[in-house]
Amino acid sequence: MRLLTVVLAGLLAACAGGPDPGYDPYETANRRTFEMNVRMDRSVLRPIAEHYAEGVPAGVRRALHALLTTANQPVVFANDILQGNPHEAGRTLARFTANLVFGPAGLRDAAGEAGIPDHTTDFGTTLAVWGWGDTPYLMLPLIGPCNPRDAVGYIGDIALDPGFSIQYKQYVWWIAARKTLTIVDARSQSLATLDDIERASLDYYSTVRSLYRQHRAGQTGGEIP
Repeated sequence: MRLLTVVLAGLLAACAGGPDPGYDPYETANRRTFEMNVRMDRSVLRPIAEHYAEGVPAGVRRALHALLTTANQPVVFANDILQGNPHEAGRTLARFTANLVFGPAGLRDAAGEAGIPDHTTDFGTTLAVWGWGDTPYLMLPLIGPCNPRDAVGYIGDIALDPGFSIQYKQYVWWIAARKTLTIVDARSQSLATLDDIERASLDYYSTVRSLYRQHRAGQTGGEIP
């Protein structure tokens, strides 16, 4: 879910105040979808993430997180190129190569240990660089906070990911396992943070909306609508 990525950006302090009255023309439908997502999280995703955090050794979780991050580097690299950012593209390529070779196979952040900082971007940000704004606000089933630009960007990132386009033996199952593990990994890292956000919020939906908008505005260099 996109909410997990937003939460891990560390914007709780900025967004835990009052509701955000920004542009939300589909608020009634969005709130219904949000409530459905919260129920699904509490009944399915959160229990799985708790078992993962408690039952899988920390070293294994770190290795899997590093592997998932490395696997996403080709998408980051492609978006760096599409955004006309050769410096970041070079750094992404260096990180991918270092982690693949010295990780080994991406199971350790060797690039980070060597002083090459992490960097992430996506096709939604690429579309923003190309001039597409981010309104109206949408809450999508399973995906979470979004807007039309980022919804297209989500599909674009799938198209840019070689793991989705290269057909290999049992590739459908490997893709499903990777996406599932990505979600569980992100949720396990945000267990306490999401609880804090909900407790601190006068209106949980509005807080998530504000958090998402501030996070995306920071990523894309745009204004908060």
